[in-house]
Amino acid sequence: MSANQTAMLLTGNHACAWAARLARPHVVPVYPITPQTPILELLTDFHASGDLQAEVLTPESEHSVLSACVPASLAGARVFTATASQGVLLMHEVLHYASGARASIVMANVNRTVASPWAFWPDQTDSLAQRDTGWLQFYVETAQEALDTVLHAFRVAEQVQLPAMVNLDAFYVSHAVEPVQVPAQELVDRYLPPYEPEHRLDTATGSSWGNVVSADMFYRHRQAIDDAMGRAVPLAQEADREWAELTGRSWGVLERYRCDGAKAVIVTLGSMCGTARETVDAMRAAGEAVGLVKLRLFRPFPLQALRVALAGVPDVIVLDRNHSPGMGGILHQELKAALYGMDAAPRLHGLLAGVGGVNVSPEAMAGMVRGALAAAPRVESTWAR
Repeated sequence: MSANQTAMLLTGNHACAWAARLARPHVVPVYPITPQTPILELLTDFHASGDLQAEVLTPESEHSVLSACVPASLAGARVFTATASQGVLLMHEVLHYASGARASIVMANVNRTVASPWAFWPDQTDSLAQRDTGWLQFYVETAQEALDTVLHAFRVAEQVQLPAMVNLDAFYVSHAVEPVQVPAQELVDRYLPPYEPEHRLDTATGSSWGNVVSADMFYRHRQAIDDAMGRAVPLAQEADREWAELTGRSWGVLERYRCDGAKAVIVTLGSMCGTARETVDAMRAAGEAVGLVKLRLFRPFPLQALRVALAGVPDVIVLDRNHSPGMGGILHQELKAALYGMDAAPRLHGLLAGVGGVNVSPEAMAGMVRGALAAAPRVESTWAR
């Protein structure tokens, strides 16, 4: 424990709630849904005890939650919310509206299977299905990373005027308890200045949102969103560097683990990175030159950082805990596009691993890697168990 941080045992959900409290939001609309509900519960406890000075709203649905978030953000309020699975799907219409309105909302999304059939296991299809809505998307591996990334997300979202989604796997992260360093309020206040947007709904300025525009105006508006996405990668890197100076913790937009001299590299998202790290260690101990690239920032996609991280690697094994029917693994498809035209691009092997929450042990993952390397690369993703 340091002078400006306190060690606590927290789940990933409670780490998100602590981060939200430390960010000093003004408005917090939330609706409970498994496995996100503990975030709402702890936030309402903070509010009841006077430790969260915010207007906490509990509307009748997730659609209404985000419909409350947008005008609050446009009026100049710092806004936090949280959801999961069917909740983020119900928000889909308003997700587009939020980014188009340039509302800097931060939302924690607990990745869970989407119906039908009904299930309650970790699966990232819920958030990855929202990849074209104009939201920044972060994926985290641990409770500590969840806390830190919510604060990073506020910092970046408010700089580029786009909403941000911080995604954590159901149960593996959301309900697992681990030691977390919780920064002092004074430290967070230094890192995250008060939210003061240049443009906001104010009767004194007469601004408005939502009016009908010409085709040319809409075209230029989408260009502006794309420009903002382009600025987000260096701003996320800067936010991470400054956080490291304050706390000693750095995450980056991606992490390279034991990639020096690697003949094959695993690329994946979220909690599966922990399993992949154990797999890499075991395979290295067996004399197999394998590494890991953990991707943290999915939107905007850090194309250049990935190209640098994978330069000179003969084979890349992409592990997807998600499924796009008719296309396969979403990360696999994104990487194919990102590496297209790259000199000496790696051979890509896409594996659908852990879809629907199926457990993937280090031993099973090592078998998947060996099996993929023994076969020729395929355009489509392959189902793996």
